[in-house]
Amino acid sequence: MKLLAKTFHGLEEVLAEELFQLGAKNIEPKKRAVAFEGDKELLYRGNLHLRTALRILLPVMSFRARNERELYKKVSEYNWSKHLDNSKTFAVDSVAFGDIFKHSRYVGLKTKDAIVDQFREKTGKRPSIDVEAPDVSINLHVTGDRFTISLDSSGESLHRRGYRDNRHKAPLNEVLAAGMLKIAKWDPEIPLFDPMCGSGTILMEAAMYAKNIPPAWHRKKFSFMSWPDFDKELWEKIRKEAEEKFESPRVTIIGADVSMQAVDIAKQASLEFRLNREIKVSKAAFENQTPPFKAGMIIMNPPYGERLQKDDIIEFYKMIGTVLKRRFTGFDAWIISSNFNAMKNIGLKPAEKYTLFNGPLETKFWKFKLYEGSMKIKKQRVTNK
Repeated sequence: MKLLAKTFHGLEEVLAEELFQLGAKNIEPKKRAVAFEGDKELLYRGNLHLRTALRILLPVMSFRARNERELYKKVSEYNWSKHLDNSKTFAVDSVAFGDIFKHSRYVGLKTKDAIVDQFREKTGKRPSIDVEAPDVSINLHVTGDRFTISLDSSGESLHRRGYRDNRHKAPLNEVLAAGMLKIAKWDPEIPLFDPMCGSGTILMEAAMYAKNIPPAWHRKKFSFMSWPDFDKELWEKIRKEAEEKFESPRVTIIGADVSMQAVDIAKQASLEFRLNREIKVSKAAFENQTPPFKAGMIIMNPPYGERLQKDDIIEFYKMIGTVLKRRFTGFDAWIISSNFNAMKNIGLKPAEKYTLFNGPLETKFWKFKLYEGSMKIKKQRVTNK
């Protein structure tokens, strides 16, 4: 069957590689998504294992409509009893682009009306709507007059791993953090340091990856579990196989943050997920930190400037560059920020550059190789050998 995995802009190739490793066929990266083909088992495995997917959709119908009457008619023609009955709740999540249908919520309401009216006409009753936790999630995508309606097999977004709560302020999205680790080519043998770890998203994603714990391991519910053809035995088999592949590697994952509250939240998350042996976190301002190991990888998400004045944020990023140059030679440092002007003031030449999105927020993800002395001097040393 044809499927579509949604992700953030900039992570399409990373997600495509994940799908390839899972055994997907006919993989085709698109904008903020990857199309692929697979069976029911792959659908289940994808929901459990994909670290850079937000949700997995099963398209069930595509059509064109120029107005609301055509939209209603097309949706009404589809046999929704294949996926839904009056005992189950449902919700329609809609996104519309273009000049014809400008209001996503409106096309979602018309789609909902068509589905409800079909059941009322056939059975005299109608299924209920539940926008918070529906049994069946329906996804509607509109571009111009082109409609694609899909069943959302995931339900709640896959970025919700379960280790964050409402105490986490301005967090880095879990899917983005996982993608950053993959782009940086981090593996458990490389010591990892996040000197501005906040509530620990990068640390948690790294530890779960190192132990081969699926990102959705702690989730109890997926929308595909409410589908008529849900295979509970197959799902339990996939879960058991995943558990048998858990690992306990020797890994160095260290974080620090200036906020004691953030440190406490990070520690609590690692404890609840039984990752406290892999993750060590302490309170420290970056300007006072020294390397926790001789060499390795730094991945950091410094403040973008929301709570700092313009001059202060420039000076802050200059300080980051100074500390990296003076204390962290031998490290690879990766920095993500949406403040492009501040990034330029780090004072180091990026070795690699990526544009990523943290939700709707455009960011730059840059790699800095922290050599002793300049690149020129290092090259001369190599040449003179």
